[in-house]
Amino acid sequence: MAQEDEAAPAAQTEQTTVSIDDEQIESTSMHAAIKQKFIEGGAGFMACVVLCLIFGLAIAIERVIYLNLSDTNTKKFIAGFEDALNNGGIEAAKEYCRNTRGPVASIFYQGLSRYDQGIDMVEKSVVSYGSVQMGLMEKGWIGLFIALAPMLGFLGTVIGMIEAFDQIQAAGDMSPALVAGGIKVALITTVGGLIVAMILQVFYNYCVSKVEGIVNNMEDASVSMLDILVKYEQKNK
Repeated sequence: MAQEDEAAPAAQTEQTTVSIDDEQIESTSMHAAIKQKFIEGGAGFMACVVLCLIFGLAIAIERVIYLNLSDTNTKKFIAGFEDALNNGGIEAAKEYCRNTRGPVASIFYQGLSRYDQGIDMVEKSVVSYGSVQMGLMEKGWIGLFIALAPMLGFLGTVIGMIEAFDQIQAAGDMSPALVAGGIKVALITTVGGLIVAMILQVFYNYCVSKVEGIVNNMEDASVSMLDILVKYEQKNK
C-alpha cells in the first residue's frame, strides 16, 4: 500500500510534466507556423500589413485610454457643481470645474465664462464647445488602418495572381503545381489583411460606443447646467 501511495504522486507529476511539454511544443509549433506563413506571403506585403496592425493598435490603445479618462461620474459632478455654485457663487463653480477632468467639466467652465453675458450666451457657448470636445474625442486614424490593411492584402493577391499567370505563360503549360505557389502567396496576404482589419474593427467599435456614451452624458449635463444657472439667477435677483 505504501508503494502504491508513493507511486500515485509520481505518476501525477509525470503527467503534469508531459502536459506542460505538450503545451510548449504546441506554442512553439504555432509560432513557427505563423512565421512560415509570414515568409510565404512575401516579406514586402506582409510587413506592410503587420505595420498597419502595429500603428493601428498603438492609436487604438491611445484612444481607449483617452476616452476612459474622459468618462467621469456626471451625476456626482453636477451635484458638486451645484453645491459650489450655491455656496460660493460663479467663481467657486468655475474653480470646481477647473479642478475636474473630462469634457463635461470643460464645457461647464466655458459656459460659466459667459455667464455675465446672459443665459443665452451660456447656452451658445456650451453648444459650440461641446462640438469642439466631440471632435477631440472622435479624432484618430484607426479607420484608415482598418481600410488599408485588407487593401494591401488584396493588392498582394492581385500581384500573386499576375505572377502565377506569368509562370503559366512562360511555361506554356496549365499545370496546377506551377501556379499553386503564386496563388498561395496571394491568399495568405488577403488572410493577413482581413485578420488585421478584424482586430482593429473591435477597437474601433469600442471607441465609437464610448464616444456616443460620453456625448449623451455631455448633452444631459448641459441641460442640467442651464437649469441650475436659471435657478441660481432667479434666486439672486
